[in-house]
Amino acid sequence: MTTTSVNPNDGLQSPRSPFLSVSVTDPAKMGNGVQAYISYKVITKTNFPEYQGSEKIVIRRYSDFVWLYDRLFEKYKGNFIPPLPEKNTVEKFRFSAEFIEVRRQALDTFVNRVASHHQLQQSDDLRIFLEADEQTMERARSQDTGIFKKKQTDLMQIFRDVQSKVTDVVMGKEKPVEESNPEYEKLKRYIFELEDHVAEAQKHAYRLVKRHRELGQSLADFGKAIKLLGACEKDALGTAFTELGAKSEMLSIKLQRKAHHLLMNFEKPLKDYVRAVQSIKGTIAERANAFRQQCELAEQIKLKEIDLNKLRILRSERMLDAEHEYEELKAEGQEATKRFEAIALLMNEEIVRFQDQKTQDLGRAFHEFAKGQARLAHAIADAWRSLIPKLDSLSVS
Repeated sequence: MTTTSVNPNDGLQSPRSPFLSVSVTDPAKMGNGVQAYISYKVITKTNFPEYQGSEKIVIRRYSDFVWLYDRLFEKYKGNFIPPLPEKNTVEKFRFSAEFIEVRRQALDTFVNRVASHHQLQQSDDLRIFLEADEQTMERARSQDTGIFKKKQTDLMQIFRDVQSKVTDVVMGKEKPVEESNPEYEKLKRYIFELEDHVAEAQKHAYRLVKRHRELGQSLADFGKAIKLLGACEKDALGTAFTELGAKSEMLSIKLQRKAHHLLMNFEKPLKDYVRAVQSIKGTIAERANAFRQQCELAEQIKLKEIDLNKLRILRSERMLDAEHEYEELKAEGQEATKRFEAIALLMNEEIVRFQDQKTQDLGRAFHEFAKGQARLAHAIADAWRSLIPKLDSLSVS
């Protein structure tokens, strides 16, 4: 789901065209022990008038990105908020070079998706994230209340609870108040099926990465063993074995590089889409909640109207208070209806944008996979083929 931000240096836009591009770079380990964390340099280039200047560099940590995600999720109901990479709790992997680079790339993708979204890019919280100094950023996090004050683990539990509720609705295990909209039902089925299929593809992509790494390590071990065997021989056989070992070691390096390429350009984009679909399910849950609130208020309004009519007939002295309560409830019901309709309208727009972007991103990922596999197959075939004449001469003699 990588989006294309407008870059002032690409020659495609006039100098006055609006642009907001962000880079997450230079991860660095800060602190020691359990207090250690990774900080990132976030570089923003823009000509948006509300920003302080054309370029700004700030230092952010993972919890700052979480803060931004939580703010956007709460404020922009109906929008598909780009997903964050999950928090790794396994200590031995938390500071590995590969994990740090994978997370850096995922955070870069997240913030650029937000920056390129026509509504999210207008967020004051995004501007704070991109411009505020570290002390201001820390104060913003500490001053959050309500859902924002909860720990990430608490937020994830809330999400899982709501997601489970939506799953029960889709699977027919529970029958709460639910809108009977064929297009909405179709959308839910699509999202739940998409998550299953993408998750399955990602699982096998991970196995491909693992297979390339294991094969690369096996070739490296084989190469060392064959070179040692060649060193025992002083004739053409020894030379052939030495060259065979060298080729094996060379191919092991290619396979390890290909494994890393697969990880970054194939398996991780698929995993990112699993997270994206899970984020969309959160928006579906918000829509379901908005619809239920609207229906519950409509029912309360009906009951209140019945009570009010009784009071009018009885000419009760409570009639004026009841009329005031009725009008307040009606206004609340109208707001709930507007809120639900706004979420539903935004979701309709967002799913079109999501599908278009998914087609581009997954198409690119699978295209890179196919090209990479073809190049690797050719390289392996050429390497072994170059040894055949020498090995042929040995077998003939």
